[in-house]
Amino acid sequence: MTGLLAAAVVLVLATGFGLWRRRTDGALRPVSAPAPSPDGSAGSAAGSATSATSAASAAGAGSAAGSAAGAGADRVPRELLAALGVEPAPATLLQFSSAFCQPCRATRRVLGEVVALLPAARHVEVDAESHLDAVRALGIWRTPTTLVLDAGGRIVRRAAGVPGKAQVIAALAELLPGGGGAAEPRTLEP
Repeated sequence: MTGLLAAAVVLVLATGFGLWRRRTDGALRPVSAPAPSPDGSAGSAAGSATSATSAASAAGAGSAAGSAAGAGADRVPRELLAALGVEPAPATLLQFSSAFCQPCRATRRVLGEVVALLPAARHVEVDAESHLDAVRALGIWRTPTTLVLDAGGRIVRRAAGVPGKAQVIAALAELLPGGGGAAEPRTLEP
């Protein structure tokens, strides 16, 4: 009887985890700013591994942390972006992948299709294994992880897993001039 009860508990917990994972996997979530501490500076990065303070200190650009905390979003230091191959653009989709990751290939396809439709946006894919300092600085826990960066290098949204094409387009529409970055969106060939 105890074994049956233990099996039932494990089954319920596994089902709950599976439902939660299905619901959150690939969802583009807004990135919140670090909470200010009583002394007026940015709060601890313990609650958010992607806080501007941790990203800037890990990249060796302490001065960017203060300005990012004041700006209310997670700014990635320009030196770190340059090291990852990110060039200035109105919006950038920064994808962290690994070599043997099937969802990474699906994410590459989705983001590539979106950038083909919205040419003002850029897609940069980074091998997480080759850029461990950036992975730690940006709080990347698994691949694929996609960061949506605005023109100032601030992380405005992030997704772990394969994001939906409509979600990515909606996130970029908030950042691109004219809601899409092009007078005439290009269509993909079948």
